[in-house]
Amino acid sequence: MISGVFVENIPLIKVVVASGQSVQAPFVILDTGFTGDLQVTPKIARELGLQVVGVTKTQIANGDIIEVPVALAISAMEGAVNYIQVLISESMLLAGISFLSKFSYKATVDCKYRTVILERV
Repeated sequence: MISGVFVENIPLIKVVVASGQSVQAPFVILDTGFTGDLQVTPKIARELGLQVVGVTKTQIANGDIIEVPVALAISAMEGAVNYIQVLISESMLLAGISFLSKFSYKATVDCKYRTVILERV
């Protein structure tokens, strides 16, 4: 089980992402409206040495469709390791539904008690 935190009204979880010899463990927004794996900033992508492998069209929160660079990385959660797609954007750090699915997690976000729990199912 992984516990996240709330900062103001935003649920955050810590993820481990790696590429080559670089590893980072940033707190990212748990975004159930984001269907991808992970989104990071260009700065984090550079620090990890991520190599862009393509561009994907993505619908953002306001409904616009934009093109976003995509890279591949490795992520680890509680001993499980998976390849993930990483979108590179000047926006916020996000973990999405596909990320949770790859690791077989169920997310419970309790806004009243301000808790975030990820459990393997």
